[in-house]
Amino acid sequence: MFRTVMNGKIHRATVTEANLNYVGSITIDEDILDSVGMAPNEKVQIVNNNNGARFETYIIAGERGSGVVCLNGAAARLVHVGDIVIIISYALVANEQVKSHKPRVAIMNEKNQIIEMISHEPEATIIG
Repeated sequence: MFRTVMNGKIHRATVTEANLNYVGSITIDEDILDSVGMAPNEKVQIVNNNNGARFETYIIAGERGSGVVCLNGAAARLVHVGDIVIIISYALVANEQVKSHKPRVAIMNEKNQIIEMISHEPEATIIG
């Protein structure tokens, strides 16, 4: 049996752009992607802390060091520049490996810089 578990998370990223006229996806700074183990074309879930919207799309790698978090296409209608979002990737993990699986979670500041990396969710999940 396999379980779907969180594999990587970008916690409290700030939306820098919303581009309605693009084909689709989310563009994320490639340095951030590397830090959390996410890859271009990978399916991700986006949670908008400002309006409660939850949706899925795929990743496009953005310029390294730019801090870009840009929602493209129809997803651009679900965010505004300045919104705070959580971006989550998942993986299928064999049942016997679930307890040892360690996701990579990047805690972001308002400039989309990583301020902390964690591998588990704290019991009291009030962060930032």
